[in-house]
Amino acid sequence: MEVMLTKTVTERLKTPPASMSGVVFGTVFSDHMFCMDWEDGKGWHNAEIKPYAPLILEPSSMVLHYAQMAFEGLKAYRTDSGEHVLFRPRENFKRMNRTAQRMCLPELDVEEVLSALKQLLRLDSGWVPHESGTSLYIRPTLVATEEAIGLKVSSKYLFFIILSPVGPYFSQGFNPVKIMVSDKYVRAVPGGVGFAKTGGNYAASNLAEKEAKELGYTQVLWLDAVERRYIEEVGAMNIFFVINDEIVTPQLTGSILPGITRMSVLELGKHWGLKVTERRISIDEVLNGLKDGSVTEVFGAGTAAVISPVGVLSYKEEEYQVGNGETGPFANRFYEHLTGIQYGKEADPFGWVESI
Repeated sequence: MEVMLTKTVTERLKTPPASMSGVVFGTVFSDHMFCMDWEDGKGWHNAEIKPYAPLILEPSSMVLHYAQMAFEGLKAYRTDSGEHVLFRPRENFKRMNRTAQRMCLPELDVEEVLSALKQLLRLDSGWVPHESGTSLYIRPTLVATEEAIGLKVSSKYLFFIILSPVGPYFSQGFNPVKIMVSDKYVRAVPGGVGFAKTGGNYAASNLAEKEAKELGYTQVLWLDAVERRYIEEVGAMNIFFVINDEIVTPQLTGSILPGITRMSVLELGKHWGLKVTERRISIDEVLNGLKDGSVTEVFGAGTAAVISPVGVLSYKEEEYQVGNGETGPFANRFYEHLTGIQYGKEADPFGWVESI
């Protein structure tokens, strides 16, 4: 794929933040973006790296009316040696293609898109922050652009990638968060689009997240939509439990996002010889385990936060402390090792890190 390059003129170049302290996650963007179009009969075309700018969409663009879209989230890191690297980028674009299949979107050529991303990252390399715990967040997005108000599969699409320097996802950083279990709302159902990374999934969770934050909680933990009994995932990450030294996470049932960090935790745990299990786990089992001490840790896993320890679970207006309320040894070990691989501090026996 040939990518046209149009650089931002010198006088319009922005200055990357000198420090990510105080910068809200995902609110600052680099100088350039990658875009390309798709159309019936033509396929992908007009691949271009160009100045970051507003998109031009018709008010009748189908994505604005029927939410036919997909997005991804991955990161670029600056290692201790000064090299810029990506963490398992092909897995993100493979997942984007799985979302595309479910949402009737055109699929991407993983290697061509990864090559274009690397070109964009090399151009905006000065935007990769250097402080500890920071990274350059990458947001690929695919939207339906046919000008039509009528429910059908679009014949035209726009794919774009934008870059945002970020610090920790949660304001408390790598410290335990408080999570509220939702028994009022549901997020996804079997046979639906819960496994897909598409905008409607997240819009549907906003009300529960808003109500949880008003009560002092960081995120919502979702239960299954049928029995409202089995744990699924947190709004921004997958969830893990340590039960009698066994690492347990809800199995993928079609209504849970197959997280890249989730997959990495499972593979890393098995590599270490830990007992790692994917299965259905009920909220009653977790709460009883917190009471009798068999559940010693709860932590989330996702690209944005990497590993996020949970200090408190709230269910039906009752709070349950996890362990002593502090970060546990398993969460700490996974966090240190995953970030160690990402920043080049630890050996990478899996080939997860890729140079830009």
